[in-house]
Amino acid sequence: MALTLVDTSILLDVVTDDPEWADWSIHHLDAALHNGQLAINNVIYGELSARFATIEALDAALTGTGIVVVAIPRSAAFLATRTYQRYRQAGGTRTAGLPEFIIGAHASVMGLSLLSRSVHLYREYFPNVDLICP
Repeated sequence: MALTLVDTSILLDVVTDDPEWADWSIHHLDAALHNGQLAINNVIYGELSARFATIEALDAALTGTGIVVVAIPRSAAFLATRTYQRYRQAGGTRTAGLPEFIIGAHASVMGLSLLSRSVHLYREYFPNVDLICP
């Protein structure tokens, strides 16, 4: 069974009913769920929590979605920091932060598909990740 890691931007599209991206994100969430299971990690959970007043409200919003929270392996945390350092040394700005690199490294280390709209960063720094993107 395939496991697809869902980036924060996709979930925020749905939560906020983004006029430009909600339909695209819902369609691809449904397709990924049809092919397996949807997952987030604690970084994505944390980023998503900014839109909810309480942890209970966030957990209630996730209930019934088919999304599970999976742990980030230490090897992914290590890879994320090394890759982020390489990005910064190459002149990368702080607009892309360590959380994005943790998400990319998590997908890379575990061989997960990643549903995201952050195409450029993941393609450049995690080329082995199967991206589901616009």
